[in-house]
Amino acid sequence: MCGIVGYVGGKDCAPILVEGLRRLEYRGYDSAGLAVHTRAPSAPGGHGIEIVRAVGKLANLEVALQKHPLVGTTGIGHTRWATHGKPSEVNAHPHAAGKVAVVHNGIIENHAALRRELQSQGVRFASDTDTEIAAHLIAEALRDGATRLADAVRTALARVRGAYALAVLWADSPDEIVVAKADSPLVLGLGDGEMLCASDIPALLAHTRDVVFLQDGEVATLTRRGAEITTLDGTPVQRASKRIDWSPTQAEKGGYKHFMLKEIHEQPRAVEDTLRGRVDLVNGEVFGGEMGIDPELAKKVKRIYLVACGTSSHAAMAGRYWIEQLARIPAVVEIGSEVRYRDPVFGEGDLVVAVSQSGETADTLAAVKTAKAKGARVLAVANVIDSAIPRASDGALYTHAGPEIGVASTKCFTTQLVALLLFAVYLGRCRGVLSQDEARRILEALTRCPQQMRDVLARADDVRFVAKKHLRALHMLFLGRGTGFPIALEGALKLKEISYIHAEGYAAGEMKHGPIALIDEDMPVVIVVPRDSHYEKTFSNMQEVEARAGQIIAVCTEGDTDVRALLTPKAPTSARGGARRSSMPPPQEADMLEIPDAAPEVLPLLTVIPLQLLAYYMADFKGTDVDQPRNLAKTVTVE
Repeated sequence: MCGIVGYVGGKDCAPILVEGLRRLEYRGYDSAGLAVHTRAPSAPGGHGIEIVRAVGKLANLEVALQKHPLVGTTGIGHTRWATHGKPSEVNAHPHAAGKVAVVHNGIIENHAALRRELQSQGVRFASDTDTEIAAHLIAEALRDGATRLADAVRTALARVRGAYALAVLWADSPDEIVVAKADSPLVLGLGDGEMLCASDIPALLAHTRDVVFLQDGEVATLTRRGAEITTLDGTPVQRASKRIDWSPTQAEKGGYKHFMLKEIHEQPRAVEDTLRGRVDLVNGEVFGGEMGIDPELAKKVKRIYLVACGTSSHAAMAGRYWIEQLARIPAVVEIGSEVRYRDPVFGEGDLVVAVSQSGETADTLAAVKTAKAKGARVLAVANVIDSAIPRASDGALYTHAGPEIGVASTKCFTTQLVALLLFAVYLGRCRGVLSQDEARRILEALTRCPQQMRDVLARADDVRFVAKKHLRALHMLFLGRGTGFPIALEGALKLKEISYIHAEGYAAGEMKHGPIALIDEDMPVVIVVPRDSHYEKTFSNMQEVEARAGQIIAVCTEGDTDVRALLTPKAPTSARGGARRSSMPPPQEADMLEIPDAAPEVLPLLTVIPLQLLAYYMADFKGTDVDQPRNLAKTVTVE
């Protein structure tokens, strides 16, 4: 996945496709390519499809196109962010099978089974991608008698499980593109005597502002005359176009004011993509083949070191709780920048889990090399396939957050949480210490989580109100227990990163050991207090803050009447003890940031969202550079 562009009309399409891909560069990518219908006298019907691909930036693709120009009026283009197979020219899109060329965003969950089936029929694959499977399935449907490309696409998709946005060319139909969508964005652009498609609006704005958003389970045939849209069963669909008035910059951000806000709202989709193809709910199992840790090896693990820096270290801290609780393996969290200089002792049975968003974090990479040199086995958790840390490791568990532009990480953090929870469940099942019923309960809670995250995001205005109320704060304290503690740390880090407000995160049980001295009527105190096994003790900490006139902001389970009663200011009373009637305004609403009731294992995925939004809104109100805060870099590649 990452960027798709398609064009059919009367103009030379290659420059249009390249420019469209350039408009999508903000999404990040590791390779790019085009497929164009070109005049080929030797081909049946006088037409053929030619493909040019290149690893790296679009400049490399442009050099390749200078050497091998593609001339035609119908074509598709793609920038790839690897999910299957390392970045390489053979894994770059478009992919071809017979007379068919395909570009694809998303993940085909049952790709392994389909690959085995096709190989048993004699199909030879040229790449390691799941996308090539779609090309072969469509080509097979055409060989089996489908006379229209759209029919072949529908036949192929009936066998596919997972997420996709597809754009397809067929050499025998030189003036059309067929597109299809399920759980991955795709938009159609309506031009004058031309049609376009793209994975995001910016690629279309130079040509048209009239668009149609394709819905899940729909297939469209694009010609220069327009678009014919149907459902997967062939039922015609009529949908009016919409006029887009965004500027190009607004379009890149999906209409959001900042990339960070867009990425906060992308988290439900990112979690779905990270779960996709890895969970067997019926049997309560996690598919762990990519980790390089088979069940027998999992049983031999005696201790786990989770190594990470910054936000990733907070995800690692939550992972430690899950690994110890679900897999019953001792686990410790190590700061990457300290490991190599501490001369750590690694022994037989030790597993190092290196957590890094980019897969290039210098301190974490140095720690991985140290661990490997001392004989430890290493598993990487990263968002970029074939980056340095996965390459230096024995196995990798990739998150599928997609490119993250904002320097302050949001969706990479939540997908790291998902990956580490899946890892803990996998270990627990392999070692026989986690029952099938318990594993199924946790995995079902994880699959419900994206919708619950959307419910939390729907309350963003509540967070915005609280942020504005506390905008003058100079210092803030964040408290939590259990997995709420790393979330408190993460909330404090987000606030200081982008708003430049001094913030500290603490384990709530440590409050009396020093931080309580800071609490007064000018100190906002954010307390992560969902209804979990730590609730009563955390609530007691909240009472201690309230007794010292601290300004409490509670991240709590929706409908928590105890929290509401504590935080709602009491009406003034008369000297006789009764409520006093006066012209005073009513007590203001309690500062409660509510989340849905959920299984304890997935609470961090929900409680972190209000804290991300709180940091975002406070920074936005203060006018700081939210996406590129001062002194910070997205990937720390120096020690």
